[in-house]
Amino acid sequence: MPPDAHAHPAPQELSARLVLLLAIGAGLAVASLYYNQPMLGILGADLHASAAELGWIPTLTQLGYAFGILTLAPLGDRYNRKRIVLMKVAALAAALLLAGLAPSAGVLLAASFAIGLSATLAQDIVPAAATLAPPAHRGRIVGTVMTGLLLGILLSRVISGLVAEQLGWRAMFLAAAVSILALGAALWRGLPAFAPTTQLPYTELLRSLGRLWRQHGELRRAAIAQGLLSLGFSAFWSTLAVMLHGAPYHLGSAAAGAFGLAGAAGALAAPLAGRHADRRGPHAVSRLGAALTALSFAVMALLPLLSPQSGLWLLAASTIGFDLGIQVALIAHQSIVYGIDPAARSRLNAVLMVSVFIGMAAGGALGSLALANWGWLGVTVVATLAAVGALLLRVLPGRLRLRRRADCPA
Repeated sequence: MPPDAHAHPAPQELSARLVLLLAIGAGLAVASLYYNQPMLGILGADLHASAAELGWIPTLTQLGYAFGILTLAPLGDRYNRKRIVLMKVAALAAALLLAGLAPSAGVLLAASFAIGLSATLAQDIVPAAATLAPPAHRGRIVGTVMTGLLLGILLSRVISGLVAEQLGWRAMFLAAAVSILALGAALWRGLPAFAPTTQLPYTELLRSLGRLWRQHGELRRAAIAQGLLSLGFSAFWSTLAVMLHGAPYHLGSAAAGAFGLAGAAGALAAPLAGRHADRRGPHAVSRLGAALTALSFAVMALLPLLSPQSGLWLLAASTIGFDLGIQVALIAHQSIVYGIDPAARSRLNAVLMVSVFIGMAAGGALGSLALANWGWLGVTVVATLAAVGALLLRVLPGRLRLRRRADCPA
């Protein structure tokens, strides 16, 4: 019997009900990051917040998430993951409650950072599923949990837009807090305990992230490219509600949230592209995803030339395109990163995800700045340049490798 056989329950204990619970948990946790985006126009008017303050709400949420992945994710290997999950559930519910009761923009900004920090609960649930799953079914089970996480990202904007439109933005945060508390009760009953898998000191776990970054150029390229794509993604989503709230559209948060359905159509189709990564290689697929994202952002520059109705159709088509492109690129970049060092996959993934959410945080700030100073065209330029930068990162190393091969003697 392997020495760690007692570290987690036997495979048969991972029932379909527990898999569903983990998928719902990952979705609810990560959804907390995005509830605020369609509601920025409404809550800005209610709290008399400036455009700059509104931009910092999604920015601080993403920064909190990135900081949490970097500093809290390694704790799952060092301590009982169930205890960490339940502690984060309590912290996330408290942060959402604070956001719902926030009397000012300053308090909401503080709550937004706390929401991001504790929403890293999702990054504990996914490895929990991988640990509990029998090896023969690990891919399917982790894929199911990741589907829940993806649906949480996509549908959160739709739900928050509708709830805010009908009941107000505070009701959305309060309802989210209740849902997290209910999730915590279910996880307390259904999630088994986990034995620590390492005795490394916490500081050593953190230091190893920097060593991996310095040692592996492929990791740096994949992380930076995906971070740039995420910058464009966040620049769009953090400003869309404010743009639609003004002339010539004058639409509420429900309309902004509905664009999440367009994104779902693109992003849910992206896992099919993962099959092509095995045939054509992840490098080629990453270039395809970056190119599609850049093109989808660039065509939004035509928006001022169109009627409001035609402009909405263009926005929907662009949303499908860039969500598909970004998810395709993420699948490819994960394939590249996981192949670097199988023994360090969780830490490699942490580095990749930190880059993603730093990009999202930067996109929220830059998108809001661009919208305030140059309008929607400025947002389009920011998103397009970021995607083009990601494409160049993926294209140029490939051409350099081909050139070196051509220069080598036969």
